[in-house]
Amino acid sequence: MFFNACLTVSLIIFAGGLIYRIVAWHRFRIGETGPALAPGQRLSSSLNGLVRTVFSAKIGRLIGSFLLDGILQRRILKKDFLRWLAHLLIYGGFTLLLLFHALDKFVTANLFAYEAATAAPWLFLRNLFGVLVLVGVLLAVIRRCTSPTVKLTTNAMDVYAIILMIVIMVSGFVLEGMKIVSESKFDEMVENYSGHEDDPDLNGLRAIWAKDYGVVFAEKWDEVSEEARELALDNHQTNCMPCHAKPQTAFLSYAVSRAFKSAAVGISQARSFDIAWYIHWLACFIGLAYLPFSKMFHLITGPLSLMANAVMDKKSSDPANWNTKQIMELDACTHCAACSTHCSVGVHFKTNPNRTILPSEKLAALHKMVVGSRLHTSELKALEEGQSTCTACFRCTTVCPVGINLQEMWFSLKEELAKRSLPGTFVTLREEARRAAEPSRAAETVTPSAGGLTTGLGLAARTESFSECYSCQTCTNVCPVVAQFDEPKEKLDLLPHQIMYSLSLGLNQEALGASMVWNCLTCYHCQEACPQGVRVADVLYELRNLSAGQGRTGRA
Repeated sequence: MFFNACLTVSLIIFAGGLIYRIVAWHRFRIGETGPALAPGQRLSSSLNGLVRTVFSAKIGRLIGSFLLDGILQRRILKKDFLRWLAHLLIYGGFTLLLLFHALDKFVTANLFAYEAATAAPWLFLRNLFGVLVLVGVLLAVIRRCTSPTVKLTTNAMDVYAIILMIVIMVSGFVLEGMKIVSESKFDEMVENYSGHEDDPDLNGLRAIWAKDYGVVFAEKWDEVSEEARELALDNHQTNCMPCHAKPQTAFLSYAVSRAFKSAAVGISQARSFDIAWYIHWLACFIGLAYLPFSKMFHLITGPLSLMANAVMDKKSSDPANWNTKQIMELDACTHCAACSTHCSVGVHFKTNPNRTILPSEKLAALHKMVVGSRLHTSELKALEEGQSTCTACFRCTTVCPVGINLQEMWFSLKEELAKRSLPGTFVTLREEARRAAEPSRAAETVTPSAGGLTTGLGLAARTESFSECYSCQTCTNVCPVVAQFDEPKEKLDLLPHQIMYSLSLGLNQEALGASMVWNCLTCYHCQEACPQGVRVADVLYELRNLSAGQGRTGRA
């Protein structure tokens, strides 16, 4: 009765949490992409998009992403073998335990010639699956303790998830070990299956179970008659062996039972295994109920995120579905800190203790902000600073194990901050520079120099900086800022290759006034891709610094 009540409560909480998550995906949005729609309209759009994808050529990509990325986690394998192994051990072990242990009456019994959970090979497999999970958890703990970035970003929810997994696994092995040595469990088995608990002929059966199965009896049964032993052996082979494999096959549980051997009689008399049983199943039920509200929910949202990104792109997807996907991606984050470990500006955290400089922490803060959690002004300012520090180098997106399109997330974050009157450091400086360049204030802020540029230029004023440029447009073609606009020329005034060409012709003022100077992310894609080695990003960075200095002077 108690077991069924706890299971029912856990399932109700789990179902409620799942519904809450799905509603949140269709209620909230980041930035200003697409029209604001009611949750019901967005849910309808999601279902419509799902049906159209399933009955289209994209179904192959969807299935491939689920198997290769969601189950086998090839994205992690490409970056870090040990982390991939830990994930696969935990995910695979838990899934197999769920199917062949927790749901054995529904799955195992219908798929195999299933006798009982104590029969071969289920004793061995249950131990094997549990050991896989424990080894995976150990690898995860080692990673969190040895990697400085991962250690830094570990939070309370990460610790809770690890502790809960350890409690479930360890209590399961302890419970099974106690059952192996328990005399009361033996008596219970005899009563249920023979009905002759007080039959003297059962002394031989007790002797067999003491010797071969590790049961510890309060009274020794080493000496029984040969006739009693033969009767017991026949009884054992007929009634016990079909359902009970030798406990040695449960290699770890049997080892645990040997540790309890000296205290086995007291454990049996006190029925201590009942306490272990309650701890084990309560931990399982707590884990089930807590799943939709914890980081472990990525077991569901991770594969969904990977499949969504395999078939969706911003230009062709319904804006409502794009909004839904981004909110779902916030739930898919495993807080593994892979993005923070590979962040090109993560080193900046050593001199500026703003955690939102790190992508994983910035994503967590964004999640809080989007779902309506109140952030203090200082937290919002820190988030704005963290966003402004980002160089849009795409490293975080390429290493994310659940396929979150972090680059698009940062663009949406900029819009979200702008809605809260926090447009970003670069945007603010750009406006200051524009005000400084107004005719009424130009005399106060600009000191003319050769070619119309102000003093302070070095690289951008040298002819040799552009002598090798032949306007191949590679810098423009690889620029992520240019790629964000359907009509980039209208939004950016001059494109990167045009700025380089303008400077080489001495049209310095035109280059200085281009919006591209302020929209540049300093991701260095252009400079790294330039076949002639032109320092495109360095030039744009120099132009921006000059404008920023003028803007600050003008504000004074």
